[in-house]
Amino acid sequence: MNKLTKIGASALCGSLVAVSAAHAGSLSVAGSATATWNKDEGEVTGNPLGMNSGMTFTGTGELDDGSTVTLTLTQADQTAYSAGSITWAIPGIGTLGLDQSGSGLDRLDDMMPTAWEETNGTGLNTGLATVAGVGSSTNVEWTLDSGMLPDGVSAHIAYTPRASGNFANDKASGGVGNATGGSGYDIVVQHSGLMDGLNVFAGISHIDQTADAAARNDDREQYAIGFTYAVGSVTLGMQMSEDDMNNVTGKQAYDNMAWGVSFAVNDDLTLSYGVHESTAKSVDSAEVDNEAESIQVSYSMGGASIKFAETSVDNASYNSANDWDGTTVALSLAF
Repeated sequence: MNKLTKIGASALCGSLVAVSAAHAGSLSVAGSATATWNKDEGEVTGNPLGMNSGMTFTGTGELDDGSTVTLTLTQADQTAYSAGSITWAIPGIGTLGLDQSGSGLDRLDDMMPTAWEETNGTGLNTGLATVAGVGSSTNVEWTLDSGMLPDGVSAHIAYTPRASGNFANDKASGGVGNATGGSGYDIVVQHSGLMDGLNVFAGISHIDQTADAAARNDDREQYAIGFTYAVGSVTLGMQMSEDDMNNVTGKQAYDNMAWGVSFAVNDDLTLSYGVHESTAKSVDSAEVDNEAESIQVSYSMGGASIKFAETSVDNASYNSANDWDGTTVALSLAF
């Protein structure tokens, strides 16, 4: 009996080795541990202590034709997973991906240089409405192969059959979400080859919306355009974006302007200042400005880094009663 058990175990191990060799691949995990202290004046905030539980799982494998398949899942802030994608890199064609992690126009929502975070991502509730396009829904994106484009140019085309704003698991469909939203597409282009240190970018989004006298009167259109320029230790940037929702009631559109500058004092210490201004336009022609600004510092010591942000916002969430200030301190340890 013992001999049979050993023989069976040996045969099973041999089979597993054969399967592993036939389906070569790997799964890696990377992440960081971040502890934060966040205090917002003007808001009811409660306990200021928090932590980021972020981990990124990356699985890769190669097919017989030389193309590469990659699965990426990012888990952060006590969620099941906050971002995910399955990509298929095909030589000469580019990369095709099923994405739930901010592709399409969403990658241009705020491209300004910072020492740490976007102006509206430091912990203070700014309520800024930035562009996302079909990146806020599960979509299929094609990243064109660099050989198909001029030097320094990258291009992405994303499509979703239903811009619902929801993500779904396998063998399921997303919830209704925006009931009037139909299919949509984004086109994003960046060019870093015009001159040293300069990167220009632009993107558009179109989402079909069913005409409804009680909800929408036209399709949804979004765009973003801007640049960043690095010279020496300084990087500066500016961008504009717009979201025309064409609502029948309430907010009809958002016009945004952002700019920022960062300064690398040395390899470890970086300072930055950024501003993000947004104007909400209502169907009754009323306008409300939302302006956020943030001063940030980051200092790294090998695998550890200390980050600081002092942020303020006027008319948070486009409400004239919300003028807030916030301070965030973070300690991150990479592993």
